[in-house]
Amino acid sequence: MKTWFKKGEHWIWFSASTVSISLVLVFGLLAMITYKGLIHFWPHEVYEVSVKQPNGQLETVIGEWQDSKMLVVESDAPEAIHGKIDVPQHLIKTGNRDILGIDFRWVSSLDLQGGFTTLSNNVMVVERFEYGNLYGHAVQFSVDGQDIREPAELLARLNEQVGKSADIRAEIRHIEKIEIGKLNAKIEGLRLEEKIQIADKTLTTDSKALLDSQRAEYEKQFTAYQGQTKVFYDQLKLLGELTLRVSTGKEVVVPVVKMVHAWQPNNMTTTEKVGYFFNAMGNFLWDDPREANTEGGVFPAIIGTVTMVLLMTLFVTPMGVIAAIYMREYAREGTVLRLVRISINNLAGVPSIVFGIFGLGFFVYILGANVDELFYNYALPSPTFGTPGLLWASLTMALLTLPVVIVSTEEGLSRIPRALREGGLALGATKAETIMRLVLPMAMPAIMTGLILAIARAAGEVAPLMLVGVVKLAPELPIDMIAPFVHLDRKFMHLGFHIYDVGFQSPNIEASQPLVYATSLLLVIIIVGLNLGAITIRNRLRERYKALDH
Repeated sequence: MKTWFKKGEHWIWFSASTVSISLVLVFGLLAMITYKGLIHFWPHEVYEVSVKQPNGQLETVIGEWQDSKMLVVESDAPEAIHGKIDVPQHLIKTGNRDILGIDFRWVSSLDLQGGFTTLSNNVMVVERFEYGNLYGHAVQFSVDGQDIREPAELLARLNEQVGKSADIRAEIRHIEKIEIGKLNAKIEGLRLEEKIQIADKTLTTDSKALLDSQRAEYEKQFTAYQGQTKVFYDQLKLLGELTLRVSTGKEVVVPVVKMVHAWQPNNMTTTEKVGYFFNAMGNFLWDDPREANTEGGVFPAIIGTVTMVLLMTLFVTPMGVIAAIYMREYAREGTVLRLVRISINNLAGVPSIVFGIFGLGFFVYILGANVDELFYNYALPSPTFGTPGLLWASLTMALLTLPVVIVSTEEGLSRIPRALREGGLALGATKAETIMRLVLPMAMPAIMTGLILAIARAAGEVAPLMLVGVVKLAPELPIDMIAPFVHLDRKFMHLGFHIYDVGFQSPNIEASQPLVYATSLLLVIIIVGLNLGAITIRNRLRERYKALDH
């Protein structure tokens, strides 16, 4: 054993053990997020159970079993230890928030009669745009003056009408988001143009008349689009209404216009469940959030996250590479350079919220306010860049990740043989040409490694973004079909902030938990995807310049 310690093999085993534990923790965490995130989209069975009330009466509860945990309660039972006993508690998603007041409830197994053994036959689940899911038994579906009661025909006709509703809503969304959005941008442009001419004292009677005529034309188009949407909304009202009998015995009428979709989970085959799974996943990726982010999709957050990370990459790459080239190739070694390197390394350890405060103070309040004074004074007092937005968030994250890129690039430059530089200079190339043509290409894999680390950190940071541009709900996307297509001044949504908001700020914690796991899984996938893209580019560059290593 003494010899074993002297050889230092115990350190090898210790290192291997810590690496193994780290891998187990990482893969265990990913497995938990994946399972919890994907199960959110699977149609769960709906049970019908009886719960004993304090007054002795039995209450029928219809809902999905979600979770169980043990609770220590006082008991006079013989098996109780010190007068206490562990009693299982079950979390049931009962939905029907507008009727019951809550859509989740805990039920003690002592009050549960018979356990979760009875599926609710032919129960229908209706996802609504408001008040969450509705659980009940279909009574009838009224459409076109007919009352359909036969179960199979009712479900088929209901799904047909819900499909029509989705198509009409897509038309409405296109008009409101795209067409009316373009008109609003044009009308706002005319308003600003008039303000500019007034400020420059160039507004004449003719130019005023021209602006008014253009404005009148746009308002005419706006009225026409409003008429089209009114027709579509009227069509939605004629799609029928479903009558459900809920667990309390009350009959509830739900118009199709208020439905996202409806399904009967207990009657589904495995194929139908798989289809529902992928359909629900697609809705999660492409829909807008609803109900204060606790339901619906995360499409605006996906666009905001990816746009911010890509812009951050565009900002941090030249800054980091130029700084590293200067420090390695031009700066004279000495005390000042050592202090700069120490400062950069320490900068990587500064809490991210400090970067957020710096970004808010410098970029938004100082730089943004001066940009508005110089270039957008006609829009004041409404700020253009003097308020948190995509540009300032990207720059703040670029500063946050700058040390990683500088250190990685400088490390790559230090590995380039000195003989290569001397060879370039001996052939008559200038120092700048030698760096650009020989040194920098060979250091590209190291630069890409720094970018990979920067992307991973920028995509996951939330604290600084809360100060410089991220919001809970953004009315507009940071990129769209309206020129200039990428709107640097707009606020945006972010998946990391979405997780924080849903998980910790939601009034309905139980309802938001599956969404938190699903969003976390999506964020991990996006980060892995961005990193894989960077790794692929790095590997190609490595192969391309491999010959220069020899």
